[in-house]
Parts: sequence; C-alpha cells; structure tokens
Amino acid sequence: MVGYDPKADGRNNSKLEVAVAGSVSGLVTRVLISPLDVIKIRFQLQIERLTRSDPKAKYYGILQAGRQILQEEGLSAFWKGHVPAQLLSIGYGAFQFLSFELLTELVHRANKHDTGEFSVHFVCGGLSACVATLGVQPVDVLRTRFAAQGEPKVYKTLRQAVVTMYRTEGPLVFYKGLTPTLIAIFPYAGLQFSCYNSLKHVYEWVLPAKAKTNENLKNLLCGSGAGVISKTLTYPLDLIKKRLQVGGFEQARATFGQAASRKK
Repeated sequence: MVGYDPKADGRNNSKLEVAVAGSVSGLVTRVLISPLDVIKIRFQLQIERLTRSDPKAKYYGILQAGRQILQEEGLSAFWKGHVPAQLLSIGYGAFQFLSFELLTELVHRANKHDTGEFSVHFVCGGLSACVATLGVQPVDVLRTRFAAQGEPKVYKTLRQAVVTMYRTEGPLVFYKGLTPTLIAIFPYAGLQFSCYNSLKHVYEWVLPAKAKTNENLKNLLCGSGAGVISKTLTYPLDLIKKRLQVGGFEQARATFGQAASRKK
C-alpha cells in the first residue's frame, strides 16, 4: 500500500516501516539499474546527436555505449559513483515514502478530501518528492559527477570529491541543478503516485480475479506504468539538471566530445 488508507482497519504500516520500505526499495532498485543509469547520464551529457551518422558522436546506441564503456573503462564503470548513488536512493526513498504517508494522513484527518483521489495523490506525491530532493541533492550531484567522468578519474574517492568540489567551487556546488530538479520532481512524483493508484483501479477492473490473487504482479505492472508515464513527461527537465550538475567539470569529460556551454 502507498499512502495513508483510513479504511485499512488498523492495517496501515507504521512510519518506521514506511521509511524502511522506501529505503530498501531504493537500494535494491539502484543496484539493478545502475548500468542503465550510467548510460543514460552519458547520453544526457553528450552534445553530439545520438546517431551513427554523426562521426563525432562517442555514443549512439544502448548496446554500443555498453560495449564502449566496458572496453574503455571496465565492468566497474557501470557502478561508478555507486556509494553516493546508494545514499541517494536510500535517503530519497525514506524521505519520499514517509513524507507521502504523513501528508496523505494529514489530508484525511483534515476531512477535506478522500486520500484516494487522483488530485490528492498528485499534490502529496509532488510535495513529498520536493522534501526528499532538498535532503539528498548534494549526493545527487556527486553521483552525476562520478558517473560522468571518464578515465583517468578526476575524483577517485567520495571524500576527495567532496573536498575538491567545496574548495574549488564553493558550498553551492552541491545544489547545482536544484531549480530544474524541483520544477521537474513535483509533477514527476505527483504523476507517479497518482498514476500508480489509478492504474491499480484499472488493473482491478480489467482483471478482477488476478488482482486478488497476484498482488506482486499488479504492483509491478502498475508501478512500472506509472514510472514510464511520469518520466516521459518530465524528462527534458532531468536533462537540464544533469547538464547543470557537471558545470565546471568539463575537464573530466575531455575524451567524450564537445562540452556544453552556458552563457551567463
């Protein structure tokens, strides 16, 4: 169950269980999708077109990029920045799920709306994601830089990265890309929570028998569908965020092609 349910007859999860569930789900997901996330970041930061017809393009396809990274940087490259990535996933998951639970419970106790409504899940989901983002933005910046750098590495350890970034770029470097992140994360998370709830109702209507006997399949399909919808609609702002987060870090990407320029 996602969100507070007043009809649960005492079966609501405790706040600790919600936070732990969010953290564990983030941890497991991060381990599994890290290789694709590294490739995604490389794609987002490449100025050249993602096509074989562009001779300057280093990457032009998922399989080609995977082979290229493996050949040049080794298997471990697909888990570059895994420590900050895990801190990001665990912290973000705990903050988001706990905040969403608290917000939907608050709305219910105010007796103004049904917490199952699409609009309530959209607003509470968006606000919970903003709270989580403010808490984990520094490790998101660190994760992006580790995944973006080529060989030889500019940052070899997490401690070195933190110290170097602070000394050379100041404390605000850890909040680079925060504005587009917050602009994107509200509708992204809002759509994710609200679409997940709506897709569950659709699933139960289309397959009423399976909905009662296979909860895991229902959650998997509805969660995946909600993620695809929300990510597709807010993806452009995620790209802008990644470009901002590596500003001033161009030397680490010298072998990757043209660097993005930002006019002041």
